[in-house]
This record gives sequence, structure tokens and C-alpha cells, in this order.
Amino acid sequence: DKIILDSLSEFLEMEGHRVFSAENVKQAKTILENNNIEIVISDLNMPDYSGMEFLRFIKANYPQITAIIITAYGSIDSAVEAMKLGAYDYLTKPIIDDELKMTLNRALKQQALQAENIALKEKLKSQQQFGKLIGRDPRMQKIFELIRVVASTSTNILITGESGTGKSLIAREIHQQSPRKDNPFIEVSCGAIPETLLESELFGHTKGSFTGAHTDKQGKFLAANKGTIFLDEIDSASPALQVKLLRVLQERQFEPVGTNKTISVDVRVIVATNKNLKKLVEQEKFRQDLYYRINVVSINLPPLRDRPGDIPLLAEHFLEKYSKIHCNGKNKKRLSEQTLKILMRYNWPGNVRELENAIERAVVLSPSDIIVPQDLPEEILNPIESKNELISSEMPLAQALLKVEKNIILNALERNNWNKQKTAKALGISRTSLFRKMRDFDIHR
Repeated sequence: DKIILDSLSEFLEMEGHRVFSAENVKQAKTILENNNIEIVISDLNMPDYSGMEFLRFIKANYPQITAIIITAYGSIDSAVEAMKLGAYDYLTKPIIDDELKMTLNRALKQQALQAENIALKEKLKSQQQFGKLIGRDPRMQKIFELIRVVASTSTNILITGESGTGKSLIAREIHQQSPRKDNPFIEVSCGAIPETLLESELFGHTKGSFTGAHTDKQGKFLAANKGTIFLDEIDSASPALQVKLLRVLQERQFEPVGTNKTISVDVRVIVATNKNLKKLVEQEKFRQDLYYRINVVSINLPPLRDRPGDIPLLAEHFLEKYSKIHCNGKNKKRLSEQTLKILMRYNWPGNVRELENAIERAVVLSPSDIIVPQDLPEEILNPIESKNELISSEMPLAQALLKVEKNIILNALERNNWNKQKTAKALGISRTSLFRKMRDFDIHR
């Protein structure tokens, strides 16, 4: 109605708002396309276009906009239906100024809260994600900070942690955050290459230097020049190779197999292992001088079972990733509450890699959009207790007992939905004792 349109526009401008008026939906769409609109006030019944259809258009193309519907008394049922489609509120004709002001103020406050919520979520997400690394656990946050500090340097880095914790991902992130990011990142799994070929693989060889060497070959160190080389499973290097590695780390020089020609390289070296190198040094299976040369900066990745608070974050990330890959662009699948509880309770001997595989399997096999426990692998649904405890026969008794105690407290907290009072009662200890143990074991929800 032209009279209502003009009077509303005039009133809202007097109230200090910037107002755009449109006599039809075609004009309205042009205004939406060319301006940053916060609120749309639209009639429900219009001759050229249904208010319902216009509301659907707004929600599909401008979900951040708040829509307020104007309706006559006889079409309140339609207005209620419009609210189900996402309208914020509806006003009945004739429009009362104070009612419009009140509705508008509430809508603007809601928008401000939504914007604040989005900003907080983005801030939280940025704190929980560092490049391709994900984790809100305090230990992961410290690792992110350490990467920020050391990435700009060329110092040698030793990454330790169980298989599947993401050592390769850490190495790649260090490279990506460094000034060398536009140069090669070369990854070598020392344990996957036969010992007789590893030296040739790393340093190259000349034609005829050994049986099968039919041509000259460039080694990985030369390929990584100006960039980064990542040596995984460094503990599998032979004593002879360790000597050569020590020289490369000290002088950045080496000779390819079968020649005395010295090659100089500018390369950043990151090494990783899932073994206790210090113990190997004590057993004289790893050179002490090499150990101290590679262990300038050490990054120890905690196993997934020690940071259960990161499991939902990682599961959500993998759900999004594999829903895009396997679901033909349809909506992302989600975990049922019971499924998430099972994931949180499991001890993950294969760490993040095992969780990723479990989520991908569930996305592929689940017939619905909700992943239920039956979509998970059998070993996760019915874990073997002795396997889950993951207590090494070499572990000192005191350490093994602490590990068991931590698992008991975690399980009790999960069973009682993290209610501290109920958990303390179930364990037969005081709330103060429970809080102290949670602090000592670094247990967080």
C-alpha cells in the first residue's frame, strides 16, 4: 500500500534509520543486491509476488537479514506460517508506531547478538585451528605457539609422538609458516626404504656406483634445496647413515654415493620418530651427537586419548571433509549423541589417523544423514579392555597406576555427564579431591 509505504518510511527516517522503499518485489531485489540491508519490512499479500515467496528468497540469498511481516487480521495464520519460514515477527494493520519501534528495536538487538555470536565463534575457531592443525587442548595450543616462534628460523626440529598423532602434518605446517613455504617440502619415510637404498635415496648416486645404478640420480637433500626436508622414522637410520646425516646437519654438505664431489645445500631439517630416542642413545643404538644435533627444538605430540576434548572438533572436521567427498555435495552428515559418547570413551590406539578412518567409513556406510553407533567399526563399539589401557610392559609401576587412575576418573565423569558432585560420590572421594586430581591429570571437558 503506497500510503503505508510512505508513512512507514518517513517515520523510520525520523527515528534515525536509513530507509529504502520499494513499491514491488522487483525493486526490492535491486535494493538488496546493491545495498547492505539489515532489516526487511514486507507486506504479506502483494499483487505481483507472494510475501511467502519473497521471504523464501531472502532466507535463501540473504540469511543475515531479519524479516518482519505486515499482515491483515484475517491472515494471521499465514503470518505464523511465515515465522516458521524464518520471519522474525509480524505486525497487524493498522500499524501502531510504538509497536513498530518495539519490534524493530528487538530485531536490531537480536542482530547484534547474532553478529557477536558469529564473531565469537570465528574467534574460537581461529584459536582451535592453526593452518590445517586442529585442537583446543592446552598442549596443542602450546604446540601452535611454538610453531609460530620456530617457523621463521632454520633450526633443526625433532617431532616425537605415537603413530597417527600427526607428525607429518606438524612438519608441513612449520614449512607453510616459514619463509621457505614457496620452495620444496620433501618427505622421506626412512622406515619404508630398504637400508641399502636409503643413503642413495637421501644423497643421490652416480651411474655405476652400485648394481642397478644405471643413471645418475639426484637425492632428496638436493631436491629440498632452499626448502624443507622431513625425515620420518629417523630411528631406523643405520650407524653409517647417521654419520652422514650428522655431517649434513653440521655443515650442510654431503657427497652422493659413488663420488667424492661435495654438494652444499641450504635446507631446513625436521625429523620425527615414534620411539624414545634418548633410550636408544643409552642402548648405543643411536648416536648421541646426532641426537643432540637434531633435538635443538623438540615438539612432543600428545596421543588422542590424552586430549579427549579435541575428539568432537576433529570428528566434526572429518565429517565435513568426507561429506563433501562422498555425499555428492549434499548436506553434511552429523553424529548422534550416543555415537559421540562412544567416540569420546574409546582410547584411540591409532590416534587421529584411526579417528579419521572411522569417520570416513561411517560417512560412506551410513544410509542416513545421522551417523549412529552401528556405523562405527566393531573394535570401537566393543573395545578390548587390555588393549585400551595401553600400558606398556616397560612402563614403571607408578606411571601405570596413574594412567589407570586417570582413565577411571575420565570414565566416571563421562558416565555422570561431567557432573562433579555425582562423579565424586560415585568414586567415593570429595569434590575437592576430584578437582585436585582433574588438575593434576590435566583433565578438561
